[in-house]
Amino acid sequence: MYIEIDENSGFCFGVTTAIRKAEEELANGETLYCLGDIVHNGKECERLGAMGLKSVDKSQLENLEEAKVMFRAHGEPPSTYLLCRQNNIEIIDATCPVVLQLQQRIRARYCSNPNEQIVIFGKPGHAEVLGLVGQTEGHAIVLSGPHDISKIDFERDVCLFSQTTKPLSEFQKIERLIRERIVAPATFSSYDTICRRVSNRIPRMIEFASRHEAVLFVCGRKSSNGKVLFEACKRVNPHTFFAEGPDDMDFETLGRFSSLGICGATSTPKWLMEQCREAMLDNLRGK
Repeated sequence: MYIEIDENSGFCFGVTTAIRKAEEELANGETLYCLGDIVHNGKECERLGAMGLKSVDKSQLENLEEAKVMFRAHGEPPSTYLLCRQNNIEIIDATCPVVLQLQQRIRARYCSNPNEQIVIFGKPGHAEVLGLVGQTEGHAIVLSGPHDISKIDFERDVCLFSQTTKPLSEFQKIERLIRERIVAPATFSSYDTICRRVSNRIPRMIEFASRHEAVLFVCGRKSSNGKVLFEACKRVNPHTFFAEGPDDMDFETLGRFSSLGICGATSTPKWLMEQCREAMLDNLRGK
């Protein structure tokens, strides 16, 4: 069997930076907490947990004092920064620069025109989206897709943004639908805030998936980006299989193919894809 790991898969810049910051802090031997899973990949969270990283949720954060807490790449709303200041918590801010810039743009837009409807195309409840909505004091309208546009009042000004990891085609469809429905004199502005480092992975992954008889997509089940990329692979190659790691692989089914491509999400570490390749090779050797 020929096995190839997709060179374009693996951590995006924001996640890579967050992981590096965590490793640097943990190397000093100090206790480090992370607000939520540092990345939506259980295997990577286990690795960092073994090094001493402790994951906490918002309710646990409220009871922490004089601790050191990392904010992951997804970013946090202003209320979380305020809570940390009140509890004398040192923040290790690993918010992705692309997300941070988007937060600032939304905040500036909201403050300049509080009567304008800020609309965000994104997954409701997603960590990044919560951080974005927080810039508007909770007033932003979140659309999970084109079917949600009825939430908008088309007789009022509208400004559209997007979660950084959403599909560009869906954003453009929402943009077009709003533009068609806006009622003058109400105005409509839109800003394509999708991260190209993420969105460009889709055409590259489609090309990669089409080159192989079968595809093994390695990803944590919590990853929103992973679900999008997996479906993209599945559309062009029906022999696309999902696995969280080597223990989750269907060796019997995968062994029927002569060419296997291994790829993953922006939250999938390269070392995990390499482990899956070695597990496949070991199985073929009869180990």
